[in-house]
Amino acid sequence: MAEVLLHQQRTRRPQPPRPPVRPGTLLGGLLRTARPRQWIKNVLVAAAPAAAGRLFTSHALVQLALTFALFTACSAAVYLVNDARDAEADRAHPTKRHRPVAAGQVPAPLAYAVGGALAVLAPLAAARLANPAVASLLAAYLAMQLAYCLRLKHVLVVDLVVVTTGFLMRATAGGLALGIPLSRWFLITTGFGALFMVAAKRYSEAVQMAGRAGATRALLTEYTTGYLRFVWQLAAGVAVLGYCLWALEEGGVAQASVLPWRQLSVVAFVLAVLRYAVFADRGAAGEPEEVVLGDRALALIALAWLAMYGLAVADW
Repeated sequence: MAEVLLHQQRTRRPQPPRPPVRPGTLLGGLLRTARPRQWIKNVLVAAAPAAAGRLFTSHALVQLALTFALFTACSAAVYLVNDARDAEADRAHPTKRHRPVAAGQVPAPLAYAVGGALAVLAPLAAARLANPAVASLLAAYLAMQLAYCLRLKHVLVVDLVVVTTGFLMRATAGGLALGIPLSRWFLITTGFGALFMVAAKRYSEAVQMAGRAGATRALLTEYTTGYLRFVWQLAAGVAVLGYCLWALEEGGVAQASVLPWRQLSVVAFVLAVLRYAVFADRGAAGEPEEVVLGDRALALIALAWLAMYGLAVADW
């Protein structure tokens, strides 16, 4: 009998240790689970109005602030459900194990409940305060992202497409909120630019978690680093091509501008992609917002691009 018990102890799968609970309130834990640092992604709702030169009006600012808040609520709902579902796997990750749900600061049932409430209330608020198109987009975003949490994150290539589509939906929401037609070049550049960052993030995770990827994101064991490198390089190339076609298309040359800002902005855009690719190639592009905000050269290039892009839209 003792030998049987000893054999069971040896063969029992070890459970990852639960990290010590960080001091803090339950409300603070819920806020951390909602990922405030990720909310910067929702600024994409201003992309289409900015491209159309309809950003700085009182109506536009109110509608975009509302759309930003609604998308933030939807993304928070997804993060809460995702962290509650992945708590056990997160405990095996050197960084994710400190997330409030994985660390035990926020009970998983509470995270499910708050996430579910936000998922229901956000589209209802959009239907009442914005317009039916925005409400439908938010509902579609939630359905897609929750399906991703439950199943699609385990399907090759589809996981990349779903995350990329989430970025594209953010960029589309601003146009729907203000009734702005969306350019094909805008959609192509935004979509493939997002795929570039998503694939670079997966590539960085695969490099950093080599040999133990299955314990944190099981699908990483099925991707090869060569394939993920191919995806982000392909996406970067298509994004640059789409942007160049927009900048050089017929009718895009301003007549009253001091300089051809639209064409000159291509230089800054390409430099930004090349600079970001440095971090992607090193396997250090795990969090896009940290790369963009943490690298001074990339931040300066981005500011230069924003200035030239703004001058092009304003026809200055």
